[in-house]
Amino acid sequence: MTAFHTVLAVTLVLLFTLMALGLKLQLGSRPPGRRRDPPRRIHHVLYFLVTLGTLASGVLALFGHLVWWPFVPLLALLLSMSRTRPGNPAHWRLATATALLYSAAAWWVW
Repeated sequence: MTAFHTVLAVTLVLLFTLMALGLKLQLGSRPPGRRRDPPRRIHHVLYFLVTLGTLASGVLALFGHLVWWPFVPLLALLLSMSRTRPGNPAHWRLATATALLYSAAAWWVW
């Protein structure tokens, strides 16, 4: 397995962990006004790692003469997540679309 495949696989695992934690935060009950609890911080760290992994996958694909262009729109989708409010339907719809497109792109370039 190459470095590209390793980074892509780790990023996919992190992405689905991020999605699971986001779903738990969305459906779970938490006291109002607690926006900086530990699960939310972990969610933000996972988001940063997934974004970084997407960038690294694209760069490794580019320098490895592999298909790199699917990572550009995926990175744009990930970076646009901050434009939607957490808990808003637009946020989870964009997250779900990003995860599905990321999975499809990873399967295609693998």
